[in-house]
Amino acid sequence: MMKKKLAALGLALMLTVSLAACGGGSSAPASSAAPAAPAASEPAGGGEVKGLEGPIAESPILLTSVGQSADVEMVKVMMDKGGLSPETNSLATEADLGDSKTLVLAIGGSSKGLGAAGIDANQELDRVNKLIAAADEKGLTIIALHIGGEARRGDLSDKFVAPSFEKADYAIVVADGNKDGLMSDLASKAGIPMDEVATMADVVEPLKAAFK
Repeated sequence: MMKKKLAALGLALMLTVSLAACGGGSSAPASSAAPAAPAASEPAGGGEVKGLEGPIAESPILLTSVGQSADVEMVKVMMDKGGLSPETNSLATEADLGDSKTLVLAIGGSSKGLGAAGIDANQELDRVNKLIAAADEKGLTIIALHIGGEARRGDLSDKFVAPSFEKADYAIVVADGNKDGLMSDLASKAGIPMDEVATMADVVEPLKAAFK
């Protein structure tokens, strides 16, 4: 697994500025350094989690927040950078699925973001659970992303991780946020592929590769 300790908060913040400014790739590790087939993760509870072996998703794409953190905006920037161009609605409900074929979940709780949206964590969980259930029933591909690393873990953010993985078809996580093996364990239990990357900038390539 690539340089797991490089995804410290300071580096993530620098990458955020770089990606949001749509600058060159000099601030991100060269894409050639990423292995074509990421090594399997070993969850804390045992059992192997394999990476994605081929594309599973299609456009149109609906991107939503799970927890109302600013990470959804970072995912939008990365998806646009990768030419995926999702429709973004941080408060999407089942009524917003429309003709979407893929639902992308940007996981990360923020008390400030929840407050700005005028909802609490329980209301957000209710919205997310209903949205995911509707997407699953309609046969959408569901991709769960946790890009915030260790800084986006804790009591609030962790409330949103399990519901996002339960019906997901694929997950990508920044390794620093999975030090305790929580997300590997959830992926193993759900029987889904999961790829770990060193930094949020490294999410772009596996996310692009997930689309046909």
